[in-house]
Amino acid sequence: MSKEAEKAKWLKRFKVISIIEGISFLLLLFIAMPLKYMLDMPLAVTYVGWAHGVLFVIYIYMVFPTARKVGWDFTKTLFALIASVLPFGPFIFDRYLTKKEKNLAAS
Repeated sequence: MSKEAEKAKWLKRFKVISIIEGISFLLLLFIAMPLKYMLDMPLAVTYVGWAHGVLFVIYIYMVFPTARKVGWDFTKTLFALIASVLPFGPFIFDRYLTKKEKNLAAS
C-alpha cells in the first residue's frame, strides 16, 4: 500500500468516527437533554449520553495516531481536539478532511 493510500485510509476512518461522534453530540444536546429537562425523561440522557461518551473517547483516541500518520501539525491536531467539544465542530473539521481526502485521491 502506498503512503498516500495509507493516509487516505486513516483520514477516511477518522472522518467516519468524527461524523458519528458529532451526530451523537447533537442528539444528546438537542433531543436527549430537552427530553430530560422539559418532559422529565432522564433515561434518554442515560443512553444517549453513554453512547456519546464512548464515541467521544474513541474520537480522542483516534486523533493522535491519525495526526501522526497523516502528518498534521500541532495546530491541526489541536483543532481536531477542539472540534470534539463544539456542537458542530466535527462537521466543520470534516470539511477540512474532505478537502484533504480529495487531494490524496488526486495524487
